[in-house]
Amino acid sequence: MSEHEELPGGVPDEDGLVRLQKLLAQSGVASRRKCEELMLAGLVEVDGEVVSRLGTKVDPKTAVIRVDGVRLPPQSAHVYLVLNKPRGVVSTMSDPEGRRNLGDVVADRPERLFHVGRLDTDTSGLLLLTNDGDFAHRMAHPSYEVEKTYVAEVDGEVSRATLRQLREGVELEDGPVQVSRVKVVETGRGAAQGRSIVELVIHEGRNRIVRRLLDHVGHPVRRLTRTRFGPVELGRLPVGEMRELTRTELGTLLDRVQL
Repeated sequence: MSEHEELPGGVPDEDGLVRLQKLLAQSGVASRRKCEELMLAGLVEVDGEVVSRLGTKVDPKTAVIRVDGVRLPPQSAHVYLVLNKPRGVVSTMSDPEGRRNLGDVVADRPERLFHVGRLDTDTSGLLLLTNDGDFAHRMAHPSYEVEKTYVAEVDGEVSRATLRQLREGVELEDGPVQVSRVKVVETGRGAAQGRSIVELVIHEGRNRIVRRLLDHVGHPVRRLTRTRFGPVELGRLPVGEMRELTRTELGTLLDRVQL
């Protein structure tokens, strides 16, 4: 941080520093005056320290800023996108067999994008894309496992005993699986005859883990969609469409992976 005078027009000085209240306003936190009020109220932190002195300057690319405890992502040329991956699309940026892949879906984007983890070809739903290689690597690393929510249409009516079994943990051939939360969304009349719709939250990132888990407890998956990844929700994003992560979503994920 610095308390040097800012150049006219609010542009960064020769050290690349910007007044904190100006940066907050430019980032969409609130009006400049409201941002000043937030600082004076002790609700703004930079690199772990409360900053209440107006005129304090920071590096917009490296400062870790929090407003009322919520992380504000640094200014960056990187993009962070949410894609509602269609069923049948391969989770690679190209495919030697000529199958439809993520590269086809994002062909009109100018950036060289990486996918964060993957979804099975026959699974639809939320997939993160970015040109930030460090972010993509950390998000996919087992030590930073983020909760993922799936909705599955399965064969049969899922009993309370099966839900309890899933919550207590299931041993698969490659090790145990722990489900954080699971519930039946629809069964009987609400779902196709003889099927149930189940929502489950899991940290695991192993290959086809949800399908293998539900098959193990006697309810093979007919259709599977990922609806949430950490703080990021699929919501009403149409299949095949993308949107940028919100400031709060990105800030939360950066915290999760310690960037």
